[in-house]
Amino acid sequence: MTWDEEQEESLLQQVRQGDGAAMRAMYDYYAGFLTAVCSRYIINEDDLKDVLQESFVKIFTSLDRFLYRGKGSLRAWMVRLVINEALSLLRQQERLNLVQTTWDLPDCTEEAEPDVEDVPPEVIHRLVRSLPTGYRTVLNLYVFEHKSHKEIAEMLHIKENSSASQLHRAKEMLAKGIMDYKKRRYG
Repeated sequence: MTWDEEQEESLLQQVRQGDGAAMRAMYDYYAGFLTAVCSRYIINEDDLKDVLQESFVKIFTSLDRFLYRGKGSLRAWMVRLVINEALSLLRQQERLNLVQTTWDLPDCTEEAEPDVEDVPPEVIHRLVRSLPTGYRTVLNLYVFEHKSHKEIAEMLHIKENSSASQLHRAKEMLAKGIMDYKKRRYG
């Protein structure tokens, strides 16, 4: 089921008015997608459930301050809330393990990036989830959320070049994982 802009806005109004069935419909519609977003940052299943629960509490209690700007704006707002909750938990648990650097690392060159054409998406997902938390977090913010190193640095309270070095190392580890997978798979 997909909603058009009118249906989404109508649902939003019903939720704002406290309609329990509308809240359930919103939860059912977005929970799977938001779980996938959250799972890029949070590995532990119990923590994942906690972050999602806390995110939905904040979503439902903050909707009165959300300004609907058309189809997709609600989803984007919910994603930001989930990511912020996930980052908050990681900071609380001191799992980010971000290495502060004062030197610059060159970006990975295109030649250094492995060909992922024959690698199933679930393998890539597993490899990303196996990265150390700090590397995985920066990679996700940079690749999936399209954040700049400056924005990542502000979000994670690190230096810009620390963000760049975390991304560089994450890419190196992923490249090695992909090459190892291909060696095992194709000999």
